[in-house]
Amino acid sequence: MRTKKMRTKKVTVQESPVLAPDSVVMGKKKKGGPVEYKTMKLFANVAKVLSPPPVLTVSEWADHYRRLSAESAAEPGQWNTDRVPYQRAIMDAVNDPMCEHIIVMSSAQVGKTEILLNIIGYYIDYDPAPILVVQPTVKPMAEDFSKDRLATMIRDTPVLSGKVHDVKSRASGNTILHKTFPGGHVTIGGANSASSLASRPIRIVIMDEVDRYPASAGTEGNPIKLAEKRTTAFWNRKKIKVSTPGMKATSQIYKEYLSGTMEEWCVKCPCCGRFQPYEWRRIRLSDVTMRCMHCDEYIPEIDWKQSEHKYIAEHPERHRRRSFHLNELASPWVHWQDIVYEWRDANKDRKNYGDTKKLQTFINTVLGEPWEERGKGADDDSLLARRERYMAEIPDGVLLLTASVDVQDDRFEVEIVGWGHGYESWGIKIEKLYGNLELDETWDNLEAYLDRELFFSSGAGLLIAATCIDTGGHYTTKCYQFLKKMEKKGKMIFGIKGMSRDKAGEGIPLLHMVSTNNQYKVKVFILGVDSGKEIVVTRLAAVDEGPGYCHFPINKELGYDETYIKGLNSEQRVTEVKDGRAVIKWKKKSGTRNEPLDLRVYNTAAVEILRPDFDILEKKVKAGINYMKKRPASAAKKKRKTGAVNRGIRL
Repeated sequence: MRTKKMRTKKVTVQESPVLAPDSVVMGKKKKGGPVEYKTMKLFANVAKVLSPPPVLTVSEWADHYRRLSAESAAEPGQWNTDRVPYQRAIMDAVNDPMCEHIIVMSSAQVGKTEILLNIIGYYIDYDPAPILVVQPTVKPMAEDFSKDRLATMIRDTPVLSGKVHDVKSRASGNTILHKTFPGGHVTIGGANSASSLASRPIRIVIMDEVDRYPASAGTEGNPIKLAEKRTTAFWNRKKIKVSTPGMKATSQIYKEYLSGTMEEWCVKCPCCGRFQPYEWRRIRLSDVTMRCMHCDEYIPEIDWKQSEHKYIAEHPERHRRRSFHLNELASPWVHWQDIVYEWRDANKDRKNYGDTKKLQTFINTVLGEPWEERGKGADDDSLLARRERYMAEIPDGVLLLTASVDVQDDRFEVEIVGWGHGYESWGIKIEKLYGNLELDETWDNLEAYLDRELFFSSGAGLLIAATCIDTGGHYTTKCYQFLKKMEKKGKMIFGIKGMSRDKAGEGIPLLHMVSTNNQYKVKVFILGVDSGKEIVVTRLAAVDEGPGYCHFPINKELGYDETYIKGLNSEQRVTEVKDGRAVIKWKKKSGTRNEPLDLRVYNTAAVEILRPDFDILEKKVKAGINYMKKRPASAAKKKRKTGAVNRGIRL
């Protein structure tokens, strides 16, 4: 009886064997029989299993359990939301019971894919549910996401690896695009496949890069709507959409962003203490600092990024649709100096060549903003007003001459253009050469005209370096014969043929390709005429003399009259929606002729074919050398240093 009382007292001291810590239950001082010990251990284990898990948000779950894979992370290892604090509010919006839609319109390089992976991992491990992830295409994007990003996260995150079996396991029942786990599954589909968006009821739908979705999933309709319909059966559904934006006119993510809270990641000014967003227009390029929009102080990148941050919503009342905007200026992985380099490169192409492709990429993927076509060229009156009087056939500043020929039924229309540094241009002469184009004599007259020498006021001369002639008129065969003849003579006269888009409907560059698919096997440059018109119109809009600026003579005999100027502006750029994408097209204005615009596009192609080194040409022109004149045979045999404009023009 005494021993029994002692054992009872021991249990009483421990208060509750069920909640006893292992150090007490397993301690060496424990007394009692094996049955009693096993009972207490059993109750302790049951309590551990039945106790509710800690209440975690997505970001807290990631901080506890997520591990970054070496294949996809610059900093592999344990996830740390403090490294990218702007991601916390986005992830934790998933845990807000009042919020159904989470929308992220962002640049590249801000970790938006990792946000999606953390959300998927959270639901696999912590709150099991059926999940649908929609990529723009099944192959390769959905498969690549599954193999390269999702599979590596599951493999390297211990709490996930035991719940989702490897696809190679026979017992797993899993495939690349469909993975099961206790209480739910993850299906990865493509917006181009209606079958991958149908059938299964879904609680969590995640849509990645929505601006790259087709307008319709096969014949079933809008893929975004199809995916959202899968969530109807769940009261606690979540719809998550992320993307870098595309064209403003058709951007789905931009429309979604405008419909939500419109939250900007804002930073506290180190000087005045007022919050404001990161904005490219306030970056000073000279020293790569950003101006405070309140106190006007220019502050370095490091001071901004080390300051306090928070999201500020323009429409906080729209709490069911939280929308966020991020750009690369806030990214911990991108330095502002690199962004400035990228901007200057894009702006150089726009200014010098009229090419806005890099600029659009910068706006979309660096600033996370939709692209909007703005360039409209210059109006007729401003172009007429800018005309100047030439005192010689070739104005000072010209370093290279090109010509373009448009073949009409009864004439050749010819424009000669001079080019200088930065593709600054001078209209030299508009000429109409009438004749019967069936006769060789008419084509001989064209050759003679293109062989003429033009002169500066100093008396130095230049020959036309290259000519582009349209082969697409009614005299295609005669044109091929002429080109073959010029080819044998070694003259820089090229056939061209215009195209707007390739077979897939995509835009093509000005110099698209060279074809010899004709009966005479002559080289014909296939031109992206829409790109050429874009370049010309952008250059016409330049108002300051220098790179890209277009000069025109007022001298009546040179042909740059009101009819010519109206012809330059004969087509207007319009945006049309085709297959859910914004397509830029050029439409001719009624009552105008578009030959002047075509001729300037062909001249632009001619100088692009040459791609001259203007520094070398400037030295030759200043020395009074007509570098296009053929050298005497005796001089050609002498060994001396030579240069080349490019593609065969000797200096």
